[in-house]
Amino acid sequence: MLQLLNISFDFNYLPLLVLVALAWLIPMVLSLLRVKRVPSVIVEIVLGYFVGHYVLAHSSIGGVYILNFLALTGFIFLMFLSGLEIDMEQLLGSFPRKKLSAGIFIKNPLLVALTYFGISLVLSVAASWALSFWIAVPNVWYFSLIMVTTSVGIILPVLKNRGEASSLFGQMVITSAAVADILGIILFTFTAFILKNGFRFDILYIFILFAAFFFFYQLGSQSRKWVVLRKISFQLSHAASQISIRGSLFLLLIFVVIAQYISPEAVLLGAFLCGLLLSLFMHKGRSLLLVKLDGMGFGFFIPIFFMMVGATFNPVALAEFDLTLIPLLVVLLVVLFVVKIVPSVIWFRQFGLRKALSGGVLMSSRLSLIIAAAAIGLEMGLVTPGLNACFILLAVATCFLAPLLHGFIDSERTFLSDKTIIVGGSSVGVLLARRLKIHGRASIIVEKNEKRFNELKQKGFVAYYGDGAELNTFLDINTVRENHVVVITGSDASNVQICEMLRHDLNHEKIISTATGLSIERLLKKFGVESVDTTRVMATTIENLILRPATYHALVDSFENFSVEEIHVRNTSVDSLQLKEVAFHKDAILIMLRRGSSLIIPHGESYLRVGDVLTVFGTNTAMEDARFKLSGDS
Repeated sequence: MLQLLNISFDFNYLPLLVLVALAWLIPMVLSLLRVKRVPSVIVEIVLGYFVGHYVLAHSSIGGVYILNFLALTGFIFLMFLSGLEIDMEQLLGSFPRKKLSAGIFIKNPLLVALTYFGISLVLSVAASWALSFWIAVPNVWYFSLIMVTTSVGIILPVLKNRGEASSLFGQMVITSAAVADILGIILFTFTAFILKNGFRFDILYIFILFAAFFFFYQLGSQSRKWVVLRKISFQLSHAASQISIRGSLFLLLIFVVIAQYISPEAVLLGAFLCGLLLSLFMHKGRSLLLVKLDGMGFGFFIPIFFMMVGATFNPVALAEFDLTLIPLLVVLLVVLFVVKIVPSVIWFRQFGLRKALSGGVLMSSRLSLIIAAAAIGLEMGLVTPGLNACFILLAVATCFLAPLLHGFIDSERTFLSDKTIIVGGSSVGVLLARRLKIHGRASIIVEKNEKRFNELKQKGFVAYYGDGAELNTFLDINTVRENHVVVITGSDASNVQICEMLRHDLNHEKIISTATGLSIERLLKKFGVESVDTTRVMATTIENLILRPATYHALVDSFENFSVEEIHVRNTSVDSLQLKEVAFHKDAILIMLRRGSSLIIPHGESYLRVGDVLTVFGTNTAMEDARFKLSGDS
């Protein structure tokens, strides 16, 4: 009889301990040293090389086999999360619905992205063909596909940190990277299958993955209407069962297993498509599930994959090129940048030369897909061992150089339109920025003290070095009427001066400031500024500590776990329903219902109307549930 479970304590955990320890230490050390321009992935690959030569070299075959399994799982997770990074709604929303013209074409992110990819691919083929006269290139087409890759995982964080992710330029670059990833992995899968098995009927089996994608999309769309399933999912999502995580892994493995039966080369495509599928049902900014999946992937599996890439790196293979190694690496690096920079001229008309060039440079960053393509090519004999080693080195180089050069070329910051502007980098302003970040709200701190500005930057805050009393400061940071401006300079005179300028010169309405006395409060009120009486706030805080300490600590001390949110009722399916008919999450408490100018204490018999605003207190999971049920947001 087959023994299914055989627990043995003879397994050597030392290699895994070393990898996990490094995965934990690397980001901490980089943070302590304030090294922000070097992605942790680079350090993981480099240290992985030393681990492979000094730790794994003395490990048992079984121990290394387990690490290889975990590394492959990390690779699959990386492709899965790469698919999740792509905003499918943005892509689908970019399909042209009007008669095309030059003006419409140049402003459409999807059409521009497809054109960008086409130009880049043509340049890659031409460069690969030219290189084949110098070095041994077993397959020019496959070689060109390696060079046309890019990395959404590197590009997206860079644009987010600069506040450009939601701008038109940011969306153009992100969409181009997403299209390159999607088309790149599809072309890789079909190319590898044809080169391995020949062009035969079996290639159509790959379309089973796309059929599975469509099937599960339809099933997911229908299941969102099943009240019982949604109720069970929300009840179990925060329990020990973690049903949403289990369901995501179940779906991922369905795609992976289907892909394995088709061809080993299709596994990465399966994982990527599963990520795209979940991306259609997930709100990136607020999904707790995405945070959990990121934690699983980047917290454990993915660092092991990158360290194992370093562990298996074979520098001896570079001897294949002998004295031509350095010139070859330089030429390949230049080509990898050129095939991305040249197509960026398509953005010149709309954003100018500097912006277009910086976008092309950022698109040159490559990571997971170039390593995957090179590894698959090596196994199939389409890439030599020396070229595989070169591409690993070049992936590391582009991850470091592309974001660095992008920031150097385009040194001007573009700030989000949806943000809170905090004038004054005091401890109050810093705390406010942190608390807004927990809610997923962007903020920018305006600070005129250079030393304090540098400290804010080093701590990772989005800050602007300038004087809040100058009108140009607010013009430079793209202040729009929707922005809340919080003026807390620490000086009543400065606060009043800035508020008066904002009201009279910018005609701005959403202004909040502090007042230390009744005269200042009246003056601010004269300008139409919402003021916070610091004396009254202090007295109220002490009052709460005396009369309602549990409530106060629940709101203040447990801020990361609980929050209060005003949710607008927009979901027509709950219109005219009583609150007791809506299955809210068990960790949600309904505090107040606002209907027009009326305030209602909500109870089970209260009716909901579209346009109501419901104040809810609860956990992040409960808030996600309430948003979905009341607003239709996930």
